[in-house]
Amino acid sequence: MYYSNGNYEAFARPRKPEGVDEKSAWFVGAGLASMSSAVFMIRDGQMSGEKITILERLKLPGGALDGIKEPKKGFVIRGGREMEDHMECLWDLFRTIPSLEVEGASVLDEFYWLNKDDPNFSLCRVTEQRGQDAHTNNLFTLSDAAQKDIVKVFMAPREEMEGKRIDEVFGADFLASNFWLYWRTMFAFEEWHSALEMKLYLHRFIHHIGGLPDLSALKFTKYNQYESLVLPMYRWLLDQGVTFHFSTEVTDIDFTFSEGAAGEDGAKQATRIHWVRDGEEGGVDLGEHDLVLATIGSLTENSNDGDQHTPAKLDTGPAPAWDLWRRIAAKHDAFGRPEVFAGDIEKTKWESATVTTLDPRIPEHIERIAKRDPFSGRVVTGGIVTAKDSSWLMSWTVNRQPHFKQQPSDQIVVWVYGLFVDVPGDYVKKTMSECTGEEIAQEWLYHLGVPVDQIAELAANGARTVPVMMPYVTSFFMPRHAGDRPDVVPEGSVNFAFIGQFAETTRDCIFTTEYSVRTGMEAAYRLLGVDRGVPEVFGSTYDVRALLKATSRLRDGEAVDLPGPKFLRDRLLKKLDGTQVGELLTDFKLIPERGDTKVRRRGDDAVE
Repeated sequence: MYYSNGNYEAFARPRKPEGVDEKSAWFVGAGLASMSSAVFMIRDGQMSGEKITILERLKLPGGALDGIKEPKKGFVIRGGREMEDHMECLWDLFRTIPSLEVEGASVLDEFYWLNKDDPNFSLCRVTEQRGQDAHTNNLFTLSDAAQKDIVKVFMAPREEMEGKRIDEVFGADFLASNFWLYWRTMFAFEEWHSALEMKLYLHRFIHHIGGLPDLSALKFTKYNQYESLVLPMYRWLLDQGVTFHFSTEVTDIDFTFSEGAAGEDGAKQATRIHWVRDGEEGGVDLGEHDLVLATIGSLTENSNDGDQHTPAKLDTGPAPAWDLWRRIAAKHDAFGRPEVFAGDIEKTKWESATVTTLDPRIPEHIERIAKRDPFSGRVVTGGIVTAKDSSWLMSWTVNRQPHFKQQPSDQIVVWVYGLFVDVPGDYVKKTMSECTGEEIAQEWLYHLGVPVDQIAELAANGARTVPVMMPYVTSFFMPRHAGDRPDVVPEGSVNFAFIGQFAETTRDCIFTTEYSVRTGMEAAYRLLGVDRGVPEVFGSTYDVRALLKATSRLRDGEAVDLPGPKFLRDRLLKKLDGTQVGELLTDFKLIPERGDTKVRRRGDDAVE
């Protein structure tokens, strides 16, 4: 397997791998990683779909990509997925999957046209004082010290960030900035999370720094992620003959290990999958032509739904996905260290809630803040709105409506989450984790600016709210070292791969749809020997224009204060006048216009 970029390989159809007709594939988990990998095996590896079996503990596919109407509870979305242009593997996948909405179009076509016609951006990213615009004015408010912190982390070797917390490498100025407020609420970072992952995010999305304050960097699907992404892919896989076994819990995988030469790992081979189905133990022996691709860990494992009158519970009991990885990891050092990620629930949990409005007065308050009609069918909030003075650090979002195909036309579905779930609220004097759906709605309505004398009645009768507690939702952000996550295809692997958010692949960052798809693609290409490059992670971190543009935005548009006496600065600026370097620095407003060197207005080459 190798990486590539550009059009030359992007549109090439690979030759059929040798021996693929003799192979079969078993997938553990029916999440995005497994389903995408199955697509790549069929499309690029030219494996028959009838040779692929997907085992899933739940009753439906999709994993963390969910969206469902629960009987007696209402609509439920545990979270949402923020997407962008340069998710190269994701869009490579969905160019193949037919849209369920638009005849003759792919899911990618549908998504592209939707976001061209209705581009995403926020008109109010942060509120305070009960629904008032906080007037952050899209500024990052990074002091010189905070800017130096970012540069230091950005330039540091990866090894220097291993095992460190964010608050160990960023100072008080950074943690008090608007930048950190935007960043932590958009990505769900806590101060104790991984400095390494923070560094990877900075590199991965450096081209989107300018779109961070107003969320214009993001793109969203028409409906919830299950109906827009999972269901079309599930239908396509079924049409190809792929077998899905639901309510099937994989409990272990057996391996054999042979000794290698001195200092080298020997061959590692998966020999049996064990499962429990309908209360009975079963499994399958794996022969020399059988492949197994296992999703390890799970951010939504042991999620617990409350309802309008019942708090969501924190489930710290047996966690099948994590227990499976623990059993596998115990067999070899190369199989990772799950306790690094799943060993401290207090640091990996937070809670979300889905609010369905039943009273027209609530959408009026949404419109006041979002400055858009929530019933228009177009972008509403444009991403999350954060109540910066919320004790829970509450954020909420209203995507295009209807968010569910079966949603009544007079209802709005809202997603709410809090990063600080064990702190008493500002209106409801209880922690978020102690609150019923109705009480969470009260707290949200309070920060929305609903008159206090209407809050209790609207939360009780004007909305239906389903809270969800997720013990492991940010488990992949825990500080880690090399080897804590196993390679997608460990050294010496004969017939198996690890996929999903807890498998290790180069340069990309987790908590994205792209990461799951990338691991699935790499696994399929490696195990089948597909002769086509995996699209490399978008290289904006190596693009001088992206770096200069980000530098300008991080400085809130202020020019660089050149060091030295004035006559030396003037001499330097004169030397730069009329040069390509001078043009670039002037375009991005890092040095003032001078002589013939003026700011050019031409797309991404200039700061708009």
